[in-house]
Amino acid sequence: MARWEGNTRHRLERAALDLFREQGYDGTTVAQIAQRANLTERSFYRWFADKRAVLFADDELERHLLAAIDAVPADTGAFPTLLAAFTTAPEVFRPREFLLERAAVIAANPPLQERELIKLATLSEALTAALVRRGHIPQTARLATDAALAVLRLTAERCLTDERADFAHVLAASAADLVAVTTDRR
Repeated sequence: MARWEGNTRHRLERAALDLFREQGYDGTTVAQIAQRANLTERSFYRWFADKRAVLFADDELERHLLAAIDAVPADTGAFPTLLAAFTTAPEVFRPREFLLERAAVIAANPPLQERELIKLATLSEALTAALVRRGHIPQTARLATDAALAVLRLTAERCLTDERADFAHVLAASAADLVAVTTDRR
């Protein structure tokens, strides 16, 4: 097996996603994922705790968003701070096809749905803590994070269904939709 080949984590993710699609999550083993990626099981476990983690172990988005929050001017409100940080998220997004396949696999598998919710909760806590460190009161930080993540989820759904969508424009439109809903303008 070629253990020296680069991009090991991405190869394992791609192999797992392909196998989950082809034979289902329950029908796929770690050994099969490693074999498909031309690696050993030991190599798999260097990167991931289990087969469920293979689609969720990437913390690049969280790290990126936390750095982007730090780059927003200090006097910016909690919600606008998150939206400004979110506009930079496409810098670390995976290719659209990968994200579509990943979403379909997660939607079809309850254990993966559970893991997705845990991952979102972890991201929410990190974003809330970042806002509190910037001086926002915890309740404001929590509410802003919950609202901003709802906007981000809607934006992601819209962008995944329209390959020509501009992320920044869709994010702004989703935020405007939230304002419209909360001010009873729709």
